[in-house]
Parts: sequence; structure tokens; C-alpha cells
Amino acid sequence: MKWVTREQVRVGRIGCAWLIRRFIDPAAEFAFAPGAEVAAEAARTGATPFHAEGMELAQRGDLSSFEVMVEHYQLTGDAALMLLGKIVGTADVKGGRWNQPEGPGLKAATEGILVAYPDDAARLQAGAALYDALYAYCQEMVKRGRVNGMFVE
Repeated sequence: MKWVTREQVRVGRIGCAWLIRRFIDPAAEFAFAPGAEVAAEAARTGATPFHAEGMELAQRGDLSSFEVMVEHYQLTGDAALMLLGKIVGTADVKGGRWNQPEGPGLKAATEGILVAYPDDAARLQAGAALYDALYAYCQEMVKRGRVNGMFVE
């Protein structure tokens, strides 16, 4: 299946792409367009738009696009994914509902990916390893009974 989002991917779009490939569509193909052109690109190619203003799979109020997608694709039964959603929401939504201490680190790491990698496809690939590791952390926290993470009591 084809997916399209805004170019110059950052924390939320990298996270959504990881979520898509890991839990929704393992064979996903991603395209990138300027923000104002995402809807037109989706219509032209039949791709599913995500993390773009005005689209169904976009930030909704204080919920990040990642959290919206977890809900939309009925993945809320995975406690580790829910914790990851809080971390992504902290990193991606200014004034959002969460204040996960891990959020600023995720934001910094994905900003580093933006600088270090030359194009969006390479950024998604680099970000996948980061999100795999963060998801493993979340799974470990849930296993230890710390469903809000290591640093939140």
C-alpha cells in the first residue's frame, strides 16, 4: 500500500511511518510532498495520507498523529505502544497532554536524524532503528509494571 506525508520528516512522521511498517502495513511504500500538496498527491496516487493537516490520520487536538493512528487501527491493547504514544506525544505536540521525561530525548534524536541523513527515505530507515529500541524499552517497562515509563511514578 502507498502512504504519503509531508516532506522533511521529523519525530511524528518518523514515528507514524515506523508504526505503519511495524503494525499496519509491512510492505508500505512512502512518498513525501510539501504540506500543501499532500492531499493532491494522495488523490493522484491513491496513497493514504498521514500526519498532514486536515487529513484523517493527523494530529487531533492534543493527540499526536501517532496516537491517532494507534487508535484508528485499534492497537490500543498494546500497553507498550500506548506508552510509546505518550512519549511521541510529548516530543511532537507542543502543549500536549503528556509530559513524558523520555520525550525531549526522542525529539533531540530525531532532529539529529534530520541533520545527519540526506533524504526522507534514509531518515525513515534511520528512525526505524530508534523506534525499535524505544519500543523495546516500552515493552520492558510494561513487563516491570511501569506502564508510565521508568521515570514517572
